[in-house]
Amino acid sequence: MAYPLEHHDVATNGVRLHVVQCGPADGPLVVLLHGFPEFWWQWRKYFEPLAEAGYRVWAPDQRGYNLSDRPPQISAYTLDALAGDVAGLIDAAGREQACVVGHDWGAAVAWWLALTRPERVRRMTIINVPHPAVMLRALRSSPRQLTRSWYMFVFQLPWLPEAMFRFRNFRALARGLQKTSRPGTFSDADLDEYRRAWSQPGAPRGMVNWYRAAFRYRSKMPRDPRVRVPTLIVWGARDRFLGRELAAPSLELCDSGRLEMIEEATHWTPHEEPQRMLNLMTTFFSEE
Repeated sequence: MAYPLEHHDVATNGVRLHVVQCGPADGPLVVLLHGFPEFWWQWRKYFEPLAEAGYRVWAPDQRGYNLSDRPPQISAYTLDALAGDVAGLIDAAGREQACVVGHDWGAAVAWWLALTRPERVRRMTIINVPHPAVMLRALRSSPRQLTRSWYMFVFQLPWLPEAMFRFRNFRALARGLQKTSRPGTFSDADLDEYRRAWSQPGAPRGMVNWYRAAFRYRSKMPRDPRVRVPTLIVWGARDRFLGRELAAPSLELCDSGRLEMIEEATHWTPHEEPQRMLNLMTTFFSEE
């Protein structure tokens, strides 16, 4: 690799995040945001190609995950706080703006950053998560989506989700990844890396607290829910958690948006289609 992976601890928004960095120091900044139940490792196939394309890449373990700080309070995991973390990373990189890429919960953070701090986002790539207004509407009015989101309600229980995660060396989480992705997407070696991250002290609670905070401390939607930032939405059509019908209404809330539906991909599109994702992202980033 021409550009090695650099591991740094970066202070931002009152916490310290472990951030893996790669690429030329003066390159345009790209921030990669993982989702549940992942960590920076999710983007391991993206660092070298993006760096070779001239980008400076930052991929944090978001708060609560792996080697980053894990505040104990549920209130520390609101979307406002999480978006503030990313804005602070952009500051720490010495930049005014970044191209932001988010998958799963990372996409929810990216949406919120674009809604509340649009001046910090040059371009945004969203993977398999709807606009927050679309998600809220679906949870209120779609029995099908409510059924798909059953686990969010289980995660509201005290201590039980964490105990379920730890049971038999995180068997449920590992099986969940494998059963909802294309065969072979997550190897045994991959799952060993995930188990190491999940085994960090307090990590299961930090991960679940994202869901608890979403229910208990709902961040106030801006009066105008439209997204002014140029946005690329990529959606794996075989997602078992979030239906494809959520993609088009999300696009409608973007002033400058584009939707790519990948019929053969699942929720785990970044893992299953890395080359396709890289082609889409780098083309989109370079547009004027």
